[in-house]
Amino acid sequence: MTELIARRLDIDALRALRAIDQHGGVTRAAEALGLTQSAVSHKIRRLESSLGCDLLDRRAGGRIFTAFGEELLHYAGRILSLHDEALLNLTRTELAGRVLLGLTEDTSCSDLSRILGRFRRVHPQVAVRTKVRMSLVLRAMLDRGELDAAIVQVFAHEVRPTDTVVLRERLHWVRARGLAIPAGGPIPFLSFDDDCFYRRWALDIGQDGGIDLETVFECPSAAGIVAAVGAGLGVALLNEHHVTAGMDIITDLLPAPPDLAYVIRRARKSRNPAMDSLVAVIEDEISRRGGLALAV
Repeated sequence: MTELIARRLDIDALRALRAIDQHGGVTRAAEALGLTQSAVSHKIRRLESSLGCDLLDRRAGGRIFTAFGEELLHYAGRILSLHDEALLNLTRTELAGRVLLGLTEDTSCSDLSRILGRFRRVHPQVAVRTKVRMSLVLRAMLDRGELDAAIVQVFAHEVRPTDTVVLRERLHWVRARGLAIPAGGPIPFLSFDDDCFYRRWALDIGQDGGIDLETVFECPSAAGIVAAVGAGLGVALLNEHHVTAGMDIITDLLPAPPDLAYVIRRARKSRNPAMDSLVAVIEDEISRRGGLALAV
């Protein structure tokens, strides 16, 4: 028993381990967690010392995690989820009411699903109604008072002082690896539908800059656009986490797109205590995890 106590799993160290996995390394994990690289490294080394095994593969060109590290990651997700749910449950206040929440396709497949599920279990008297739409549609619904809040994409320069940023990402022009772009003729453009602000930006910039974009494929789903790029049907605008190994990022020929931000945006109306509590939970979770993890 004494040996087991000495080998305890530190919650902050597990968060650091998960952040390394999510962000692809110690340096990026430290940035996401708001810590120094040495602080994150110290947490991991202390955990390794406690367990008596290496968790990170520090060989040049090696994988990020050892076999022990991979195994611990599996447990870390479950431990942190139970820890956070217990903390929320023990500090909860009785809430009742209704929350109308908007999500994009990306965010509906992210950590938010788990956060919403836990919030529902802790606050069973709060009815959460979620609608998944394109960002421009969600923004219009907020303006009309049809939602209490939404997590939407905006260009980074459009973030408002009242927004809560949950993730920043790059937007890229992409094509299938080796696909030639026609010289002098129209460029085949793979586009989301009319409700996509990527599309509106591309067509506006194209007209202003004399770039001839011809929409040859239109689809409201990211999965459809990714498949069309992979098939070599043309060029597309995709955010960073949708770029795959089979794609080339285009850095010339086309204007550089603006950076993106995912934000929590509230409706301009009377306060909703249930919504306030849900937003606070999301903000706290993102702060501790160093950002929002999106599914690919």
